[in-house]
Amino acid sequence: MTRALVTGASGFIGRHSLAALVERGYEVHAVARGAGTVPATVGVTAHACDLFDDRAMAALVERVHPTHLLHFAWYAVPGRFWTAPENLDWVAASLRLVRTFAAAGGRRVVIAGSCAEYDWSHATLSEIATPLAPRTLYGTAKDALRRCLEQAAPSLGLSWAWGRIFFVYGPHEPLGRLISSLLDDLLAGRRAAVTAGTQLRDFMHAEDVARAFVATLDSAVEGSLNIASGEAVAVREVVARLGTLTGRSTLIDFGARPTPADEPPCLAADIPTLLDTVGFTPRYGLANGLERTVEWWRGSRPT
Repeated sequence: MTRALVTGASGFIGRHSLAALVERGYEVHAVARGAGTVPATVGVTAHACDLFDDRAMAALVERVHPTHLLHFAWYAVPGRFWTAPENLDWVAASLRLVRTFAAAGGRRVVIAGSCAEYDWSHATLSEIATPLAPRTLYGTAKDALRRCLEQAAPSLGLSWAWGRIFFVYGPHEPLGRLISSLLDDLLAGRRAAVTAGTQLRDFMHAEDVARAFVATLDSAVEGSLNIASGEAVAVREVVARLGTLTGRSTLIDFGARPTPADEPPCLAADIPTLLDTVGFTPRYGLANGLERTVEWWRGSRPT
């Protein structure tokens, strides 16, 4: 029996991975700081564990004896995560988790990385050709963890993959991010001040991001790959679509917020490994993904 241990299982992406793992036949063990925050899913056992508590973490791994590790947990407070010193703590905690997992007989680990690891002076971010030159502590910490994993995996007897996430949206997106904040304003009838929105970004629905990670875990792919849609669209187009879907287009004030001077004009993902080697097919295009997101926010908008 293959047993998957999922960290960050109550988070924006992690929660969407649980059903996908069950569908692929895994015995799933979901980890969050509070077991009650893990979405109830048939075939999933929830565990409360603080991954910074080495004893508790080791006891959990020993009890579960996972064969596969899907590691999403990280400091992710919108806006603050870019420079937060907690990034350093997560590098250390993640390395201890990987070593403990390997010592307990774990075989394969897949960890969530970020497009923030790349040199953003390049418009298309290629997992093969684009240099790594993170601008932030967050990107630097992620890249440092990947480098350690790459060097340590052979001696630990681990198969590993590293998925670089681009721009995610969908149900359960925390407030403070672009789409969640925009929908919160529009559905409340508030004016939404946004930039001109000329930036091109690669957006992917959170459920597809999670399913892509699960497919990668279930594959033999080694090394780094991009987790993205492979299609860059203007932020303005996404914002306009949300205005139409909510019936609140008149509340959107394009250009009311300045575009930061260091904002890259284009961040597009090259995804050959995800498409050709993993063989992943997304469920959502931008149109139906945004429609589903608006439906969720209408019924579940935080108050």
